[in-house]
Amino acid sequence: RNIVLEMLLQVNKGEKSHVALKSTLDKNVSLDKHQRSFITRLFQGTLERRIEIDFIINQFSKTPVNKMKPVIREILRMGVYQIKYMDNVPVSAVCNEGVKLAEKRKFRNLKGFVNGVLRNIARNIEKIEYPKEQKERLSVIYSVPKWIIEKWTKEYGISKTEEMLEGLYKPKATSVRCNTSKATVEEIVKSLEYQGTTVEKSKLYDKALKISGYDKLENLDVFKAGMITVQDESSMMVGIAANPKEKDYIIDVCAAPGGKSLHMADKMQGQGMVDARDLTDYKVGLIEENIERTQTLNIRAHRKDATLLDKESVEKADIVLADVPCSGLGVIGKKTDIKYRTDEDKIQELAVLQKQILHNAASYVKPGGILIYSTCTITSEENQSNVAWFTENYPFVLESLDPYLCEELHSETTAQGWLQLLPGVHKTDGFFLARMRKK
Repeated sequence: RNIVLEMLLQVNKGEKSHVALKSTLDKNVSLDKHQRSFITRLFQGTLERRIEIDFIINQFSKTPVNKMKPVIREILRMGVYQIKYMDNVPVSAVCNEGVKLAEKRKFRNLKGFVNGVLRNIARNIEKIEYPKEQKERLSVIYSVPKWIIEKWTKEYGISKTEEMLEGLYKPKATSVRCNTSKATVEEIVKSLEYQGTTVEKSKLYDKALKISGYDKLENLDVFKAGMITVQDESSMMVGIAANPKEKDYIIDVCAAPGGKSLHMADKMQGQGMVDARDLTDYKVGLIEENIERTQTLNIRAHRKDATLLDKESVEKADIVLADVPCSGLGVIGKKTDIKYRTDEDKIQELAVLQKQILHNAASYVKPGGILIYSTCTITSEENQSNVAWFTENYPFVLESLDPYLCEELHSETTAQGWLQLLPGVHKTDGFFLARMRKK
């Protein structure tokens, strides 16, 4: 619990939740499988359910949550999550450990407050009344800021919005792509099952698997051997839609951590070249780590700013991938703190940045070449509106995605050239992509 508290405080100071979790688990190598599982669930759950948890605390505390000391606030949040969502943890243990944490963190004078609030909540947890107004109620129950509920309702309707919200809390297996230039899907499945991993084949892509029941990914033989790459099925649609040929030259302008670039390289069977670019040494390092692990030869990582035109690359690429920085609202089921970090103004700022990157990316495509635009969000400003603006102002036309995608994903929009996947509805991350050909 002290480890979880420290991570929550790191997130409060601006650290991304998935970064805090990975670095903490990597650092604490002595933790066993049960401890790692407990830490992960309590950390992610406390973040994921923050709005609901704060709503509950505010009904039983004279001091509002936003007026509390950060340490006390996070101790109470952790406690409420355990009381409401972790049935196997006794209430007495929750309260006692909360008090111990307050003492350990030099808040001895507040241990009575922590104990009183938690015990009062535990006694009344089943009697809590949630807001009656529909959008307010959805915001609290699913712990999603109300402005997001209103935005989704306006774009997709209330029924689909509830389906998406419900999908955020469905159990999430790890989605991996098989690097078939190294082994067949059957060989990879056999190895995973031999190590006790539960494997489910994807319905959207014959080279994708969903795996669960393993301890550490790094301990799986197929991961160590570079036979699998962690990548959501939605993200794999980029490589499928791009459909590279063996000798193509491909530029990925925002590539880190490299999943889409590696997919393209794998599809070209070691031929051609993928130029995987990103903004910082850290991000380039992430791409290089994956290149090294998978021992992929037809890919190179370079540090380049996608907002600045690279004159040497003008009309050189057969395919350009522009998976641009976005609000990330399609992946809030995995990166739980994203929903607290963004707002309407940031979405508008991102739409401007995305247009700037698209402007440069367009220059790199050969006449007759392909540009794939993608995001991991579900807002029209960042997706359909950007594509409409782009095709009106640049010599590109949308091309049907239907020849490349599985029949289950075919729709009126895929025939037009773009796909919007919704969390909960498509059983993947929320994701957008469009395929455009340069005239």
